[in-house]
Amino acid sequence: MSSKQIATVKNPLPASIPVENFQTSKPKLPVEFNTKQIARANNWLAASFPVEHFQSYTSAFGYRRSATGGSSLEFHSGLDIAAPQGSYIRNWWIGTVMKVGDRDACGTHIAIQSGEWEHTYCHMQGQVETVDGRRYLIDRTGGIQIAEGQQLGAGMRIGRVGMTGRTTGSHLHWGLKYAKQYVDPAMVLREMFSQQQIARSSSQGWTSQQSQVIIEESKAVGDSGY
Repeated sequence: MSSKQIATVKNPLPASIPVENFQTSKPKLPVEFNTKQIARANNWLAASFPVEHFQSYTSAFGYRRSATGGSSLEFHSGLDIAAPQGSYIRNWWIGTVMKVGDRDACGTHIAIQSGEWEHTYCHMQGQVETVDGRRYLIDRTGGIQIAEGQQLGAGMRIGRVGMTGRTTGSHLHWGLKYAKQYVDPAMVLREMFSQQQIARSSSQGWTSQQSQVIIEESKAVGDSGY
């Protein structure tokens, strides 16, 4: 896919979203798993890019040097997407909130189940509170209140980028699993935008409610280790 291509997501706020030059590694996964095949086997026309005000992809999926220093390797289970603190995070795919939490390296986070897919969003602003026995992710400044068991639509704002948990910079850690196995989010994003571009050019699967999104090559891709 070349730069300056046009695709669409269910997102009322158009944004510049780079999809070229993902810094993907070839991790040794815990089990044999064909990420590319899984990504291509799904229809992503209604999917949403997970963060507003994108800046860069700062750490790829797979094995990397420890984010806390040293020469040891650690498995990085998602894709880190840098954005200014306070940028809104959007739900990638329609689903049900399975868990909210705020007491581990993931910081304030939310996990959403969409059929066989599980998507996790880490290092968010806010905290978890329990009201009448039900757990909520609360970000009062951002106007966010998400409950476990709640149904969420694709593109819905579910939180804001923060620096909670183990992190050295403002970003969203976005993790994906399919059938309980880790999947490289960059592979899914590539296939998602490819499908959306093809559908737009053939005028199939589009509605007037969907907004155009200009896809541009990233100007800053690196590995910051967070």
